[in-house]
Amino acid sequence: MQQTKRILVTGGAGFLGSFLCERLLREKHEVICVDNFFTGRRSNISHLLDNRSFEIIRHDITFPLYVEVDEIYNLACPASPVHYQFDPVQTTKTSVHGAINMLGLAKRVGAKILQASTSEVYGDPEIHPQQESYLGRVNPIGPRSCYDEGKRCAETLFFDYWRQHKLQIKVARIFNTYGPRMRPDDGRVISNFIVQALQNKPITVYGSGQQTRSFCYVDDLIDGLMRLMGTQDEVTGPINLGNPAEFTMLELANLVVELTGSRSATKYLPLPADDPRQRQPDIAVAARELDWTPKVQLRAGLGKTIAYFEDLLSSDRSLAIAAE
Repeated sequence: MQQTKRILVTGGAGFLGSFLCERLLREKHEVICVDNFFTGRRSNISHLLDNRSFEIIRHDITFPLYVEVDEIYNLACPASPVHYQFDPVQTTKTSVHGAINMLGLAKRVGAKILQASTSEVYGDPEIHPQQESYLGRVNPIGPRSCYDEGKRCAETLFFDYWRQHKLQIKVARIFNTYGPRMRPDDGRVISNFIVQALQNKPITVYGSGQQTRSFCYVDDLIDGLMRLMGTQDEVTGPINLGNPAEFTMLELANLVVELTGSRSATKYLPLPADDPRQRQPDIAVAARELDWTPKVQLRAGLGKTIAYFEDLLSSDRSLAIAAE
C-alpha cells in the first residue's frame, strides 16, 4: 500500500503546478499549494478547494516558509518571457532566493526536493539535440538572462546542498510544455497561435519561422516529474523532460490554423534577442532512469488545448456582454 505523504508544491496555482497538485491528490497524498498569484490563478485550483487533503497558502518564496512536509516540488517562477521580463530582478530573486529558502526548508525537515529547471539553461545551443552533459551557451547580460541565469544558479545551489549537506535532490530540465490552463496572455507560442487563430487574427511568426521547438503535453510532463521524485537517492538529475518531436514555428502555425479552421494569415515580426534557433531534448537519460517517454502526440494535445481556449474565450465574451 502506498504511503501517504505531505507534499509542498510551490507555484501550485500555476499551469504546471495545478496539474501536479491534482495528480498528487489523486494519489491520495496531502498537498500544500503555495503561490503568490503573480502568474498563478485561483481558477486553476478552485475545483480542489473542497478536498480535505488540499491546503493553499498565499506566499512569495523569496521569503522563508515554515511547514512540515515530506517532499517539495519547487515550481515557483514565471516561465514565459512576457512575465519573467516584466520584473527581471524579482524573477532572479524567485529563482535564487526561492531556491535557498526551499532548500533550507528541505534541510530543516529532512524532505526530498525537486527543482523545476528549464531547457533555457542551454541558451542558444551549439549542439542538437541537447543532452544533460551540454553546458550551454547563455548570454549572462541579455533580456532573458534573469530567467536563464536564475535557473542555472538554482541548479548550482541544489547540487551544492547535495554535496555539502547530503540533501535528497532531483533536478528536472523542462522543455516547452503546453495544455489546458495556459494563460492566453503568457506570450508562449502555442497559446499565442491558438488565441490568434480562434479570433481569426494574424498569426505572429518571429524571424523566418524556421526556428524549432519540441512540445510536451502537460500530462506527460507531470508523469515525468513524479517518476523523477520517486527515484532512488543516487538519481539526482539533471534530467531532460520534454517531447523530442521537433517542429518549426511555421509547421506549428499551419497545424493550429488547420485544427481551428481559422482564416488567419501569417504575419512576420523581427526575432527577439537571444531567442534560441533550435530546441530539442535528448531524453535517453529519462528513458533509462525513469522508464519515461511522452505518449501524447502534438495533434492530439493541441486538440485538447484548443478546446480549452475555445471555452475560455467564449466565457470571456459572455462576461463582457453581461457587463455591458
